[in-house]
Amino acid sequence: MYSSVTTAIVHGICSIPVFVEADVSDGMPMFEMVGFLASEVKESKERVRTALKNSGFRLPPKRITVNFTPANIRKSGSGFDLPVAVAVLAALGEVKEAALKETLILGEVGLNGDIKPVNGILPMVWEARERGFRRCLVPKENEKEAGLVCGMEICGTGSIAQAVKILNGDEYPKASAIYNIEETGRIQKQPDFGEVYGQRLGKRACEVAVSGMHNLLLIGPPGAGKTMLASRIPSILPPLDEGEAMELSKIYSVSGLFPKGESLMRVRPFRAPHHTVTLQGLAGGGSIPKPGEISLAHKGVLFLDELPEFQKSTLEILRQPMEEKKISLVRLNGNFEYPADFMLVAAMNPCKCGYYPDMQKCTCTKNSIGHYLGKISRPLLDRIDICAETAGLSFGELKKKGKEESSAVIRKRVEAAQQIQKERYRGEDFSYNSQIPAGRMEEFCPLTAVQEKYMEQIYRRLELTARSYHKILKVARTLADMEGSEVILDRHLNEAVCYRSVDRKYWENREGGRA
Repeated sequence: MYSSVTTAIVHGICSIPVFVEADVSDGMPMFEMVGFLASEVKESKERVRTALKNSGFRLPPKRITVNFTPANIRKSGSGFDLPVAVAVLAALGEVKEAALKETLILGEVGLNGDIKPVNGILPMVWEARERGFRRCLVPKENEKEAGLVCGMEICGTGSIAQAVKILNGDEYPKASAIYNIEETGRIQKQPDFGEVYGQRLGKRACEVAVSGMHNLLLIGPPGAGKTMLASRIPSILPPLDEGEAMELSKIYSVSGLFPKGESLMRVRPFRAPHHTVTLQGLAGGGSIPKPGEISLAHKGVLFLDELPEFQKSTLEILRQPMEEKKISLVRLNGNFEYPADFMLVAAMNPCKCGYYPDMQKCTCTKNSIGHYLGKISRPLLDRIDICAETAGLSFGELKKKGKEESSAVIRKRVEAAQQIQKERYRGEDFSYNSQIPAGRMEEFCPLTAVQEKYMEQIYRRLELTARSYHKILKVARTLADMEGSEVILDRHLNEAVCYRSVDRKYWENREGGRA
């Protein structure tokens, strides 16, 4: 007898349907599985055979062949166990063939017949709905996550025996709830900008960066408050919209990091990997490819503290996704693409001891300073919109009694500026000033003849590249939006230019050449 079960495999953050065919016929008793299988899928036959026995189903002494199609796609992961078990039982007549139509089946099985959760349920159920499936049979522990996809009948099962009863109509699970995807969930208390004394310029840079989702670099001596400022950026980030929340939730579902809640992720991520992170940990990959820190920071912030301490080769991997807002991984088993639309926030000391260019305190040699700063390449610096200095606090600032501006107040201004941008770019494939394409700069960032002449002088004096010049205009556009101005004014250009002058101050040696 023959049967076919539909399941799926995650590819990037999308899914590809896979058909598990089973045939039971006379011949030498054996259990064979074919179809370009990874080792963990090949081992599935032993798990399924034992699980069926412990669930009360005896396999007859016949030739059992299981085939996975399409055969040109490598099958990996443990989510094929339940589809294999159901396909074999259907071929033996234990499951009604009609019950398998328009049904997607996912799950790993234990040797005792229990169904265990798998990663990537959300994108697989989402794609199943788009392809016209009516019902999904998933592990009980994945039921809430699968229920986030509206318009699908979700059946959670805890064992093979229960799965068979559900498919045969002998057991009717409770109607799956349509979990409220509008809920924001519990938002943990975050560090507040009101706790930071002084650092007026640093706070301003953070607000401007978030308002236009610009990349930010904070430079200053040890203990000046660079990390303190960066760690408070999440408190002024606006919530995710519906599409962003679903896309981010898919990434975390594939990674196995989806929160045990009943709502989509509504808080923008803030990822802060240690400087010992590997290239693969940052970019993603592995034998079973998973998103890295770059993709886990999608629609949020990737914070790199002590930037020069990262391996240079690891930092250079950032350049392409910072421009293209995605990362493509080419592996032996196929090409994988993950979203990577993140805001880079980095912090660093200006030298190894941390006190350059204050030569009264700095103990580093000229070569040491050049080597330290040289770890950050010019192409990477060009992709950073805003560079800001954080100076050490005076005792008076440290003991200041006045009340600092809270994150709630700053966030209102950020949301107002971002709303202006979303209205302006309605119908475009981008939403923030930092994402304006180079070919449309004149459309969205027009300058007067006097302003163009001024920028021509700046371009030559600071030895700007085309990319860094466009960065200045994008930041100026954000500054104008923060003031509610429809046009870019001179003061907006001046402030944006200041944010590009800081990197030249440090990356230029005493003779005027690049370090």
